[in-house]
Amino acid sequence: MNVLEYLNQHTLVLDGGMGTLLQSRGLLPGELPERWNLTHANDVVEIHKAYFDAGSNVVSANTFGANSLKFSPDELESVIQAALANVRQAKRQSSRSGPKWVALDIGPTGHILSPLGDLDFEKAVEVFAQTVRLGVRYGAEVILIETMNDSYETKAAVLAAKENSDLPIFVSNAYGEDGKLMTGASPVAMVAILEGLGVDALGVNCSLGPQALMGVVGEYLQYASVPVLCKPNAGLPHVQNGQTVFDVSADDFADCMRDMIRMGVRAVGGCCGTTPEYIRALVQRSADVSPVPLEKKEFCCISSYTHALSFGSEPVLIGERINPTGKKAFKQALLQGDINYILQEGIDQQARGVHALDVNVGLPDIDETDMLRTAVCELQAVTDLPLQIDTSNPAAMEAALRRYNGKALINSVNGKAESMRSVFPLVKKYGGVVVALTLDEQGIPATAEERLAIAKRILEQAGHYGIDKKDIIFDPLALTVSTDPGAALETLRAIELIRTELGCHTSLGVSNVSFGLPARDTVNATFFALALQKGLSAAIMNPYSDEMMKVYYAFRTLCGKDPNCADYIQFAQHLVKQEPTRTAVNASGERVSQEGSALQQAIVKGLRESAATLTDELLRDHTAMDVVQNEIVPALDRVGVCFEQKTLFLPQLLMSAEAAKAAFERIKASMSAESGHSRGTVVLATVQGDIHDIGKNIVRLLLENYGFAVIDLGRDVAPER
Repeated sequence: MNVLEYLNQHTLVLDGGMGTLLQSRGLLPGELPERWNLTHANDVVEIHKAYFDAGSNVVSANTFGANSLKFSPDELESVIQAALANVRQAKRQSSRSGPKWVALDIGPTGHILSPLGDLDFEKAVEVFAQTVRLGVRYGAEVILIETMNDSYETKAAVLAAKENSDLPIFVSNAYGEDGKLMTGASPVAMVAILEGLGVDALGVNCSLGPQALMGVVGEYLQYASVPVLCKPNAGLPHVQNGQTVFDVSADDFADCMRDMIRMGVRAVGGCCGTTPEYIRALVQRSADVSPVPLEKKEFCCISSYTHALSFGSEPVLIGERINPTGKKAFKQALLQGDINYILQEGIDQQARGVHALDVNVGLPDIDETDMLRTAVCELQAVTDLPLQIDTSNPAAMEAALRRYNGKALINSVNGKAESMRSVFPLVKKYGGVVVALTLDEQGIPATAEERLAIAKRILEQAGHYGIDKKDIIFDPLALTVSTDPGAALETLRAIELIRTELGCHTSLGVSNVSFGLPARDTVNATFFALALQKGLSAAIMNPYSDEMMKVYYAFRTLCGKDPNCADYIQFAQHLVKQEPTRTAVNASGERVSQEGSALQQAIVKGLRESAATLTDELLRDHTAMDVVQNEIVPALDRVGVCFEQKTLFLPQLLMSAEAAKAAFERIKASMSAESGHSRGTVVLATVQGDIHDIGKNIVRLLLENYGFAVIDLGRDVAPER
């Protein structure tokens, strides 16, 4: 029986902490624990054997930080070879009966990925890939990717594991007390991303004690169709008599983990502060608890790096404006490589209340692959809305999907054999919800029944690629009524047939229906209302059309989806004023004011180029310090307040700081000419023993933008220096 077969039938017991046990045996501050695989092999083997003897089915090699950013190629290979040999030796020496497996343990690099940090996504993939290849070479049976606090780095590690091995992949993330990752991802967003990538088990580790993680684990269990794992800390650490101790005992830990198994968790273990004693207690206290059968969740959703967006409960609005079709100014921006135009269009559509953004940059005169990849990466730096990757170019589609930080909506596939052969492998590899057009080699059928037949064939073919029905949304195609008076009625019938007979969601490009007619907004809005009544799940639409937005808000109110009519009332107030409201919608659906000067808005939105240009304009009539004190600092203050209130997350904070930095660079010369304005000098370093740079780099960036001169000594710095 392999590990996945066992996991599907039993509760899989993982191991506990490693670092604290090595420290108890003499690991020094600043010493890399992975080197102990070579220098203190007997100690490492004894710890692994103690976990096997305590009841662990899977024990992880001491490779958590083993990567090429910390070790030379030769030393990295030696460390990983020795680490896996140590676990295999412990496995042989263990007298306990029962199945046992050896895992390659992969932790985060300690860097933030670009555009927020200094580590390129593909570089991160290669760093993890080197570790994976060595793990496979030296006998790993499972890959455990754990303690990841960023969805993007998690994706890089998973892709490296998938592309360089056939081993089972387990993934767990580390959540804060707010129930989110450091960079903002919710548990549901991580389920969407990781299930889309095809991992074999997913869940939570480190972070907090088991009781504090119950809520996060509950969300995983509600939405995940694959096994859920949990490896909590032994509570929170504190110092007692000069020693670090944790506040959850082995018995209390075991009781909580038994409750999690009863909830449905299928793989259990411990993280910081847990020992073989904790695992032994867990095994003993859960021996009589039968695992909860796995249940497939029919949950259709996409996600950004912060939140998931589901289909079915509410109509989903997909902003259509990032598309060059019929837009002369946008075409010109693409030809000139003006990415700022695209970013502003995305921000403005979010301000109008759309839930996702369609991204189409297809133009014959540009490199669509490069532009689509760039647009996707840059848009995710300034908006947390999920994106729809809209292209007929498979190379461009793969480039965008690979770099997308979330589970994308993919537009599109159709019933042509060639289309399915090109698109379905990409959907399977990278995850996503694919929009399927009901057309084939014969074109667009005239009747709803014929479009339904194509939809059935698409579903059948998708199944051959391992793509679930819940990850397909059908577009029954809106045709213009000016050339075919019955076109709209057939599309409406097709929406209803697909919903009732196939149980699938539908999407439409609504405005197609009115081509060639005057006052198109009226026709579009009426057709939108009829489609919603038939069960339309999503619409690609123009959010600047008041007629369309009237239908959306009125429909939600009339269908009981708008408690106390609150959203409709707010929208109606905008109609009375007859002026556009500038409000953004955050990950929680709350509207956030976007008041302030143009420069302040550019900084808050993270628009680096705009911030620099606007600063140049202000410097014509204002002193450098006026711009700093009246524009940059108030904008950063506003960002800080939103960050504290959890309406804005770390990626947005970093992009705002980068925009402020771009503005500050333009006024540095002016500031240097005005003596006496420095706020002081700060010497900054990460303490010896800590090789992570993330926190320090964030602090440095913000201090610099508030006018401090920062001397950065780097990481792992001795106190004497």
